[in-house]
Amino acid sequence: MDNRKAFTLIEVLISIALLGIILPALYQSVDMLRDSNQHLFQYLEKSKKVTKTTQTLYLDILSSDGNISIKKDEFSRLCIEQTKNSLYALSVAKVCWVVLKKDNTLARIEGNVYTLPLGPEDRVEINPLMKDVEIFDVYHQKDKILVLLQQKAKEPISFMIQGVSRPEKKKIQKKNPASSNKINTTNETNETNPSVSVSVRQ
Repeated sequence: MDNRKAFTLIEVLISIALLGIILPALYQSVDMLRDSNQHLFQYLEKSKKVTKTTQTLYLDILSSDGNISIKKDEFSRLCIEQTKNSLYALSVAKVCWVVLKKDNTLARIEGNVYTLPLGPEDRVEINPLMKDVEIFDVYHQKDKILVLLQQKAKEPISFMIQGVSRPEKKKIQKKNPASSNKINTTNETNETNPSVSVSVRQ
């Protein structure tokens, strides 16, 4: 007689039943791992975007001439009249950071010469960089600039830049046209020959 070892029908059924229990659990764990990786990827993308935004703002201020205006009216805004940090290959650019009303979006506006609000003839590039901004405050004192930035339900971001001084106002000296040409008159009286001496200095 041949002693052949083989699976019985009961053993095969038990194996199929065990696979039926294990496979859904494995599929569920793989699905959870996929969701986790997707959430991690989204988080890293948002974090990368926030880092890029703060880095661009930092370089805009650091590369500026110090002529910075901060206004808080209907929307917060920071305008840098001249900065060498251009995203569009401009030698010198005017950059404004504005919190728009739609979704409280922090946007960067770059151009040459323009005023806010923008007119139809202003040629600028607008980049929406961050949504749901709750705090965007900039403080400028002497040569120090402090920036506070916070998104909704996120940790606040702050950084300080030193060495950014406001440009000194040039003193305009008014020239007096009368002072450029001085006329000195001297009357010298002589008993025998009276004469008048006039000297002009230019």
